[in-house]
Amino acid sequence: MGVKSVFSGLWWAIRKFWAVLDASRRALLNLLLLALLVALVAGLMSRGPAPLKDKTTLVLDLRSSLVEQFSGSPRDQVMAQLRGNAQKQTRLRDVLATLDGAAKDPKISTLLLDLDEFGGAGMAGLHEVSAALQRFKASGKKIIAYGDSFDQRGYFLAAQASEIYLNPLGMVMIEGFGRYRNYYKDALDRLGVSANVLRVGTFKSFGEPYFANGPSPASLEADSYLYGELWTRYTDAVETARKLPKGSIAAGIEKLPETLAALGGDAAKMALQAKLIDGIKTRDEVRELLLARGSKDDKGKSFRRINLAEYQAYLKPTIEQGPAVGVVVAEGEIVDGVARPGRVGGDSTAQLIRQAREDDKVKALVLRVNSPGGSAFASELIRRELELTRKAGKPVVVSMGDVAASGGYWISMASDEVIAEAGTVTGSIGVFAMLPTGDKLLEKLSIHTGGHTTTWLAGGYDPRRPLDPRMASAVQSGIGHIYAEFTSKAAAARKKTVAEIDAVAQGRVWTGAQALERGLVDRLGSFDDAIKSAAAKAKLGADARVSYVEGEMGPWERLLSSLGEVTAPAIAAAMGAELGLSMPRAMQEAAAELGFAAEISNGRKPFGAVVHCLCTAP
Repeated sequence: MGVKSVFSGLWWAIRKFWAVLDASRRALLNLLLLALLVALVAGLMSRGPAPLKDKTTLVLDLRSSLVEQFSGSPRDQVMAQLRGNAQKQTRLRDVLATLDGAAKDPKISTLLLDLDEFGGAGMAGLHEVSAALQRFKASGKKIIAYGDSFDQRGYFLAAQASEIYLNPLGMVMIEGFGRYRNYYKDALDRLGVSANVLRVGTFKSFGEPYFANGPSPASLEADSYLYGELWTRYTDAVETARKLPKGSIAAGIEKLPETLAALGGDAAKMALQAKLIDGIKTRDEVRELLLARGSKDDKGKSFRRINLAEYQAYLKPTIEQGPAVGVVVAEGEIVDGVARPGRVGGDSTAQLIRQAREDDKVKALVLRVNSPGGSAFASELIRRELELTRKAGKPVVVSMGDVAASGGYWISMASDEVIAEAGTVTGSIGVFAMLPTGDKLLEKLSIHTGGHTTTWLAGGYDPRRPLDPRMASAVQSGIGHIYAEFTSKAAAARKKTVAEIDAVAQGRVWTGAQALERGLVDRLGSFDDAIKSAAAKAKLGADARVSYVEGEMGPWERLLSSLGEVTAPAIAAAMGAELGLSMPRAMQEAAAELGFAAEISNGRKPFGAVVHCLCTAP
C-alpha cells in the first residue's frame, strides 16, 4: 500500500505540474494574441510616420538574403519568427524602391551600407542593387560602406560606395567563383543502392553525383566556361568602380600569401594597400564621421538615421486604379500542384497567370523568373498559360533573375520578349529521370521479395527489386520525347531550327550574356527594363502602374502580413532565441541532394521527367 501511495502521490504531482504548464502555455498564447491586437489598434490609430528631419542618414542594413518574394504564407512567416527559426529574407523590390525613393528625398543626405549580416544574392540581383546604388550616387549624395569584414557578394555592393571603411581586425574576402560537389556513387554502392539515372543531354550533369565519383569532362568544361565568364564580369565591375588597373584583383589573389606575410598578417592593411578600401576605422570612428557630416539624433548620442524597414513607411503608396502591368513571380523549384511562395507550383502559378489574363485592368504581363527548374509537367502548365495570355492579346515579357535554367527556361518560352541580366544563369535545356533501387541493400539485410503480377509492367519499377531493362528503355524513350518537346518549343520560340537549339542545348548552362550570343534570350536588361518593355507593348505610359499578381489572402492572413514584420520579431526577441546547432554547409548540401533523390523515388508517378539544373546563383 505504501508503494501504491507513493505512485499515487507522484501521479497527482505530475498531473498538477502538467495542468500548470498547460495553463501557462494558453496564457502565453493569449498574451501573444493580445500583443497582435494592440499593434493592430495602434496601427489603425496612427496617422503615419513623423516627418523626417534634414540630414538624415539612410542605413541600408541588408541582414538577410535578397529574394523576389517572401517564402511561405504570412501565417508561416509569423509563426516561424515567433519560434525563433525564421528564414531571414529581404525583397529585392523593397531595396530598389527604397534606394530610388531616398535618392529623390531631400531629407536623406547620406547612405550608409551595412553589409555585415548580408545573406547574399546571385549576380543578377547584385547588379540590380548595384545599379540602384549608382542612381543614388548620381543624385549627388554620398554612399559610405562600413564593414567588420566584407565577403565577395557584399563587397560587390560596397565597391559602389563613395568611401569604404574596414574594421582594423577585418578583411575583404574576394575568392572567385566555383564549387566542389559531393559525389555519392561509392557510398550508394556500399549501401547497395543503385541510382539508375537516365538522361538526355551531354552536359546534363544534374544526376552525376548519384552515379559517378567525380565530374565528367563535359561537366568541367561547362562549369569552367560559366564561372570564367561570371568571374570576368565581377572583377571588371569592381575594378571599374574602384578605378583599379584591369587584372589587379586576380593578381592580388595570386600574391596573397606573400603580401599578407609581409604585412605581418594584417588583412585590413592589405585591403588598404590594394586600394579595395579607403580607410581603416572602428565602429565608433565611423559613427563620429557620420555625426560630423550630418546631424545628431534626438538623444544627441549618435547621428540622425533611419533604416531600410523604417523607411518603407515614407515611400508613396501604389495607386490601385487604372491600367497596369501585371507581375507574376516564379521563384524556387518548380513542382507539381499547388505551392506556397518560395516554390513554383504548376497549378498555383498557372492560376495566377490566368487571373492576370482575365483581369481587365492588367494590360500586359511580366513573368519574373528565378528558378533552377523542376517538374517538366508543371513547367509546361505554366508555359501554356502564358501562351494563352499572348493569344488573348496581352503582351508577355519574361524577366530573368539570378537563375532561369532548365524548367526555369521552359516557362520562359511563351513570351514576346526575354530579358536577362548578364549574370543570369540560364539554359540547361535537358531532361533526366532517376529510378533508385535498393535490391542489394535488402540482400545485405537478408530481406527477400516475391510475388505474382499479370504483366511485367506491374513490377517494372519496384525500388526493392532490380530495375527491369524494359522499364529503363521505356523511361529513356519518355524523357527523349520530353527533350524533343523542349527543343522544338525552344526552336519555335526563338525562331530557330531544332538542330540549332540542340547545338546549344544538351543540358549546358550559360550566363545571360552567353545566352544572348547564342540567341536564347532577346537582350540584356533589368527587371525595370522588362516593365517598361511590357508597358510599351501594351501602349501604356512610361509610368504605368505595376500590380503584383499574388494568391488571395483571407482577413487573418492580411492581418498577419501587415503585423508580422514588426510585431513577431519583437515578441520573438522578448521570448529569447532558441538553442540550436547548425550543420556545416557541405552536410546541408548533402542532405538536400539526397533528400531530392528520396523525393523523386517517393513520387506518385512511376517516374518523373525532371528539367532541373542542380545549380544555384554563384
